[in-house]
Amino acid sequence: MTRLLLADDHPIVLEGLAALLQAEGFDIVARCANGTAAVDAIAAHDPDIALLDIQMPGLDGTALAARL
Repeated sequence: MTRLLLADDHPIVLEGLAALLQAEGFDIVARCANGTAAVDAIAAHDPDIALLDIQMPGLDGTALAARL
């Protein structure tokens, strides 16, 4: 099973993506509302894939991807 981390600052989008992806068999290991929380969650959960919103407060998805 593919382990996913989701990061998006819009709760409805975050929960909607999680529901859709779980229904398709993905294991959602973390849901994050900003890039800073995603950094910590990636270190803690070691997901196979991190699905990142480009525009988030603090650390955006582009900066987070470059940091990883």
